[in-house]
Amino acid sequence: MSKSATPRYPLVLVPGLLGFIRLLGYPYWYGIVSALRRQGAQVFPVLLSSVHSSEVRGEQLLERIAQVLQETGADKVHLIGHSQGALSARYAAALKPQWVASVTSVAGPNHGSELADFLLRWAPSGSVREKLLAAVMRGVARCMAWLESAYKGPRLPMDVRAAQQSLTTQGVAAFNALYPQGVAETWGGEGAEEVSGVRYYSWSGTLQAGITNRGGNRWDGPNLACRLFARTFRREAGHCDGMVGRYSSHLGKVIADDLPLDHFDIINQSFGLVGKGADPVRLFVEHSRRLRDAGL
Repeated sequence: MSKSATPRYPLVLVPGLLGFIRLLGYPYWYGIVSALRRQGAQVFPVLLSSVHSSEVRGEQLLERIAQVLQETGADKVHLIGHSQGALSARYAAALKPQWVASVTSVAGPNHGSELADFLLRWAPSGSVREKLLAAVMRGVARCMAWLESAYKGPRLPMDVRAAQQSLTTQGVAAFNALYPQGVAETWGGEGAEEVSGVRYYSWSGTLQAGITNRGGNRWDGPNLACRLFARTFRREAGHCDGMVGRYSSHLGKVIADDLPLDHFDIINQSFGLVGKGADPVRLFVEHSRRLRDAGL
């Protein structure tokens, strides 16, 4: 892709639950930011609360967008959100559509995560299990905040219970009732491709025997975790990436929902160890061309 095919507006990359920019120099968007920048795109990976509700994270994202607009002089940005980051991107676009050219959901739980539902059943509110799980999540989040090497702003708040509720089927249904832009009206269908001047896109993957459990994933711990997490799925059993179901991921124009990528492969984690023949970086570069071809 030539530099003339880069998007008109800056790309803002929004991480998911327990997300980061760089941990001691190690990037969340492994190889993706550098690939996009080589094409001449302006790319801004941002940090939000690693554990909190989609709405609180969305408010933080609005602050980051304002900073990017001021820094670049651009009129709008493109938001690309991974996992819960897609929900926060949707929130920001719903509140400030004049700031956003497009929202792209990458393995976003746009109808909730069955894994979050399972954890709520397994560790109900007020239970010992919930307290232990919350303590572990807070500990991990605090450790990651200490290791974060690319963020110099104020300390970001954490709320484990709010984060979990935001990702359940019930929690996302309530979110969608308030912010329905781009959401499919029928299960497995596509949503509106443009709402209030904002374009909506999505792509996601599924675990596929002989592909996602081969290649670099033979040595990738997160892939094993995804295969274990996939056992908690009921409605989309056999059709998930380990954390998000195929149809639950749909938003706006569905670019693909059956890519041979687990929930971490789709952002080229860990260290680029992905399934056999997979190339998640190419998906982002191609999307950069797609946005440019759309005049965005």
